[in-house]
Amino acid sequence: MTEQTPSAYAAAGVDIEAGDRAVELMKAHVARTRRPEVLGGLGGFAGFFDASAFKEFDHPVLATSTDGVGTKVAIAQALDKHDTIGFDLIGMLVDDLVVVGAEPLFVTDYIACGKVVPERIASIVSGIAAACEVAGAALLGGETAEHPGLLNADEYDIAGATTGVVERAKILGPGRVRPGDVAVALASSGLHSNGYSLVRHVLLRQAGWSLDRHVDELGTTLGEALLTPTKVYARDILALIEAAEVHAISHITGGGLANNLVRVLPDGIAATIDRTSWSPPAVFSLVQSVGAVSRPDIEATLNQGVGMVLMAPAASVDALLRTSKARGLDAWILGRAEASEGPARVDLVGDHAKV
Repeated sequence: MTEQTPSAYAAAGVDIEAGDRAVELMKAHVARTRRPEVLGGLGGFAGFFDASAFKEFDHPVLATSTDGVGTKVAIAQALDKHDTIGFDLIGMLVDDLVVVGAEPLFVTDYIACGKVVPERIASIVSGIAAACEVAGAALLGGETAEHPGLLNADEYDIAGATTGVVERAKILGPGRVRPGDVAVALASSGLHSNGYSLVRHVLLRQAGWSLDRHVDELGTTLGEALLTPTKVYARDILALIEAAEVHAISHITGGGLANNLVRVLPDGIAATIDRTSWSPPAVFSLVQSVGAVSRPDIEATLNQGVGMVLMAPAASVDALLRTSKARGLDAWILGRAEASEGPARVDLVGDHAKV
C-alpha cells in the first residue's frame, strides 16, 4: 500500500478534511433554525432568503448589525466549554436590531481558529443555532477559517452579522421620546458579553482567582458565573412592542447603562435613573469590591443587571410590566424622562439597596 503524502496546505497547518467534517457535524444544528423564507441548504457560496414576504409591508426597511463576543471567548476556551458562547454572539447581534423595532430574519457567522477541531466547531455552532431558534432568526450561512501561526491550536474568535426588517413608520428611536416617558428595565442574565477585559483583569490577574474556585456570593464556580450566556431578548421585545406603545429601546451593552440609554434620547430630554429601584446581581458588586473599581468606572463598563431599557408613555407601563411577567422577564420602572435644556443626558441618582 502506498503511503499518501500530506498536501502542501495540510503541511502548512490547514486541514481541509477537518473543515469538511465540521460542516457535516453542524448541519443538523443549522437545520433547526430554518425559516420558510430560506432557500437551499448549507454549503453554497451564498445563502438565499426569499424577500417576497416583504410585499406585506407598506414600506419595508432593512436593518443590519454586526458584532462579536470579545474576550469572553477566553473563558470558554479555558473551560473547554463551547456550546453557550453562541448565545453571546446572537444576543449582541439580534438585540441591536430589535431595539429599532426590526424583526431579525437571518444571521451569518464567522469562526476563526488556529486549528479546526470538528467537534469543537460543531459545539460552537450548536450554541449559535440554539440562540437563533430563541430569536426566531435563520442561521443562513457562515465561514470557518483556519489560521495556523496567527492563532494557537486551541484559540478561536467568533463574529457575525444579522439582517432584519421593520415597517418604516414603526421604526423606534429618539424622535419618538417625549417628556414624561417612563424608563422600564428588563433584567440582564449577568455580565452578558461586555466588560470581560475588566472582569478578567480584576478577578483572574489581579486577584489571582482560578475559574474552578467556588465563590459563595455567586453560589457557583467563578468560571460558571462568567460563562453565563447572554439573554436573547428578540422575541420578547417584539411581543412587548405589540402589547403596548413603545417609543425607543436601548440595548445595554459595552459602555454601561447611561452611555447606551442616552443614544436613544433626543436633545432636550434628560432621563433620571433611580438606583434604588434595583440591586445589581452579586457578580457586579464582586468585580467592584475585589478590584476596588470606582462606581463611575463600573457603571461605565458593565450593565449592572440591566439588559434592556424601554422608553414608553406612562399609559403603557402596566401592559409592559404585565406582558414581561407573563413571558418570564424581570421588569421594573427604572426612571423617567423630563424636558431639559441642551443635549440629551442620563442622570443616575440614589444608591442601590443592599442585597
